[in-house]
Amino acid sequence: MSENIELALQLLIVGMLSVFFILGIVTGLARMLILLVNKFAPGHHTQLAQKSPSPSLREIAILTATVEHITIGKGTIESIKKLK
Repeated sequence: MSENIELALQLLIVGMLSVFFILGIVTGLARMLILLVNKFAPGHHTQLAQKSPSPSLREIAILTATVEHITIGKGTIESIKKLK
């Protein structure tokens, strides 16, 4: 019976180590891919950050009416920011 337990523990350790090793390789390759893409890909994220159009008067009116309706006139809008 102890021979079976030894074999089971040996398989457990080998299996866990191989999974750990393969996941380490996958995460390392993923990090390298992210670094390469960030280095060589054109930077669209900087253009999006610069273009933050302010809401139109119609959108402000809609938001104000919605907040007043939901809060029964007790709420106010302090700032409007677009979430990423």
